[in-house]
Amino acid sequence: MFNQRKALKAKFRNRERLFAAWVSYSHPSITETFARAGIDVMFIDMEHSTISLEQAQRIIAASQSEGVPCVPRPVSHANEYLKPLLDSGSDGLLIQMVETPEQVEALIKDIKYPPVGRRTYGLNRAQAYGFDFDAYIESWNDTSLFLIQVESIKAVENIDALLAYDEIDGVMIGPMDMSGSLGVPGQTTHPLVIEASKKVIEACEKRGKSCGTQVADSTPDNVQALFDLGYNYAILGSDLFVLWKWAAQMQEMIKKMR
Repeated sequence: MFNQRKALKAKFRNRERLFAAWVSYSHPSITETFARAGIDVMFIDMEHSTISLEQAQRIIAASQSEGVPCVPRPVSHANEYLKPLLDSGSDGLLIQMVETPEQVEALIKDIKYPPVGRRTYGLNRAQAYGFDFDAYIESWNDTSLFLIQVESIKAVENIDALLAYDEIDGVMIGPMDMSGSLGVPGQTTHPLVIEASKKVIEACEKRGKSCGTQVADSTPDNVQALFDLGYNYAILGSDLFVLWKWAAQMQEMIKKMR
């Protein structure tokens, strides 16, 4: 996956238009199916799901087997969650609820190898169980993805300081938590949420960082509206949203046809 990871990082750095998918359920068949859609990157939601570290490794392998880089979102900033995901072969990490420069610095230390960070050396799937050890450790710092999630008013206020770190490749705005932080929980299209999001989008453009968000209802119009706001990558819903929307439609149909 070295070439795919290197190419994806370049696309993030160049702010190219990118498309992603979320998986919230653990079975790798879902990942394999989504990977056939032509997406650029697969995200694993471990923050709001029951996906374990062991299950995440299978998802990573399933995505990469289809030629799609895979980036988990861990449930915590703690290194005991980050390290196993990195050694499982992830192509980087998306870190939720990043709000301060101090958090960014700590994350860089855990994600990157010396001299940039303090990631420890070991053998697992990431290093092909030893076969690719030298190539992996020599290329990791320059090819791995480090994305942060901005989802609070504190993060918005600190956005310029957060983006000052070259190691950050991009930002994902979390509209649901952002709405809660602004006192309008669940109202992801509220003017306050849009205003805060635009501030982050503009800061990313100024700093040359990619900026994206999730589109729950991934219609062409909704995705285009996202790009029109200034985002350059779109996360096209998730397996959970797909099933929820289908179930809601079936529920309505069943009510009408009883």
